[in-house]
Amino acid sequence: MKNEQMVGTRLPETVVRDLEAIEEVEQSDRSTTVRKLLSRAIQDWKLDHYSRLYGSGKLTLARAAHGARVSLWEMMDYVRTKKITAQYDLQDLQRDLQTVATRERRHATKKT
Repeated sequence: MKNEQMVGTRLPETVVRDLEAIEEVEQSDRSTTVRKLLSRAIQDWKLDHYSRLYGSGKLTLARAAHGARVSLWEMMDYVRTKKITAQYDLQDLQRDLQTVATRERRHATKKT
């Protein structure tokens, strides 16, 4: 059995009418419709939240992707569409170049 918890809330009539319209189109019941919409809204919030943390330099792109529970490629695409500046400076480039050079040396040593 799924580990679920009942959550109740009062909604404005306009939101209830929108839910009814979605239920009709999707041919689903109220609970299913609300669960799907809420899950989508939470995922959107996570992407926005973690991309802002990345944009402010508080997280790496990989950690932002992990927090939002998306792939690194999905996060890269998301921050690009939101025009969030890459948090990658000269020190990061130098560190990455050093890492690549070290790996290349190890790889070359193994071949000989």
